Amino acid sequence: METLRRLYGDSLALLTDFYQLTMAYAFWKAGKIDQEAVFSLFFRENPFKSGFTIACGLERVIEFLTRFHFSESDISYLASLNGNDGSPLFEKSFLDYLQQMRFTCDIDAMPEGSVVFPYEPMIRVRGPIILCQLLETPLLNAVNFQSLIATKAARICMAANGDPVLEFGLRRAHGADGGISASRAAYIGGCAATSNVLAGKLYDIPVRGTHAHSWVMAFDTEIEAFREYARAMPNNCVFLVDTYDTLQGVRHAIEMGKWLRENGHKMVGIRLDSGDLAYLSIKARAMLDEAGFRDAIIIASNDLDENIINSLKDQGAAISVWGVGTKLATAYDQPALGGVYKLTALRNPGESWQYKIKLSEQTMKISNPGLQQVRRFRNGSEFIGDAIFNEAEAIPDGDWLIVDPKDITRRKRIPAETAHEDMLIPIFRGGELVCDVPDIHSVRQRVDQELAGFHTGIKRFVNPHEYPVGLEKTLYDLKTRIVLQARGFNNHN
Repeated sequence: METLRRLYGDSLALLTDFYQLTMAYAFWKAGKIDQEAVFSLFFRENPFKSGFTIACGLERVIEFLTRFHFSESDISYLASLNGNDGSPLFEKSFLDYLQQMRFTCDIDAMPEGSVVFPYEPMIRVRGPIILCQLLETPLLNAVNFQSLIATKAARICMAANGDPVLEFGLRRAHGADGGISASRAAYIGGCAATSNVLAGKLYDIPVRGTHAHSWVMAFDTEIEAFREYARAMPNNCVFLVDTYDTLQGVRHAIEMGKWLRENGHKMVGIRLDSGDLAYLSIKARAMLDEAGFRDAIIIASNDLDENIINSLKDQGAAISVWGVGTKLATAYDQPALGGVYKLTALRNPGESWQYKIKLSEQTMKISNPGLQQVRRFRNGSEFIGDAIFNEAEAIPDGDWLIVDPKDITRRKRIPAETAHEDMLIPIFRGGELVCDVPDIHSVRQRVDQELAGFHTGIKRFVNPHEYPVGLEKTLYDLKTRIVLQARGFNNHN
């Protein structure tokens, strides 16, 4: 919980888009500082054409919010900004208001590591509208990227089918924070370790690594390079064998494995980083086994992802550990999760909630109103459907009926007695943290536990089953009325 401070210093309040501050100023000028708002953070489509998404980044959100404030330096910078006429953009009294502002919102969120689906609120923010608005960009920044990477990691680890996956993506990641965040999210998604030493220190993630081709090239011969590495690191010997001739490299690794054994040590294994990984791993496995190194692992790298790993598995590749870098840390085939943050309810002090939606010509872009909660139903050990409902209104006494927001003909009835849990849990109340923040290892375990509860169909890589998620019928009817009213229709039209 000290990662942000250790990396970036005291204040991150200006980690936002400029229009958040201009809107905050306009709200202040309009006298809306006492208006209470509710916002929901959600996404509209699973990434990677996947059947699910892993919620990740909540710890970053919690740390950001517990430290939220505008420093003197932040205020001085904002005071230096001018409008088109050359006069100061913000009044001094507004800047004084910002400097005195403290985080006082209620936050409810899905626990980190939860499986989540389109339109379900991952985070719900309730509080003064100015403060809620200022939180939009940093919350999306924290959740979008890490959820994307955790989902990619989960898919890659499912393809590996129990084999360890190592995250090797720092050198290709999007800057320092991109690399650190990717390492954290990849570990939560299921990776066994990272090559990123700073992430290992900050998050208690196991670190792994061997040597590069440059090590081999720095010596006159490959066998000399292996020998010197074995002498230096006898308890960490995985030899990269493809600098020159891969199978000859395997022979040299075997030779050094025998030397290590004679000196009371053990060769961990070899790494393949190029060529026909299926063919070379099968040949290398046979050579290692014949030489008496049946427990030596074979690590493969070289631009792997879940689809390539699946293919190599189908070809019978004798690979024990998978090193995945670029296509994991950069979410190579989908660079962003389209998370959004929408106003869903608003009220003045002492008044009732006014429910809000964003209209669009595209049905999928019409937002959902209300103080949204997600109820997940299960039949025994298997999850069978999720209902998005409005906590501010009465919950059905009998059976639940959920309606797909994208297709009103797709509906599912769930008996009232069905076992269930409400997914959003209290994180902050009045700005005070009210939950225990789990460690990264517990979050990683939650991913495994959650995924185990879903039918294998939603975990397919090609044409996954669409898990039933819908608006509870009362909320669906409320949304329909608001849409019709906004478009000029009423019950008599």
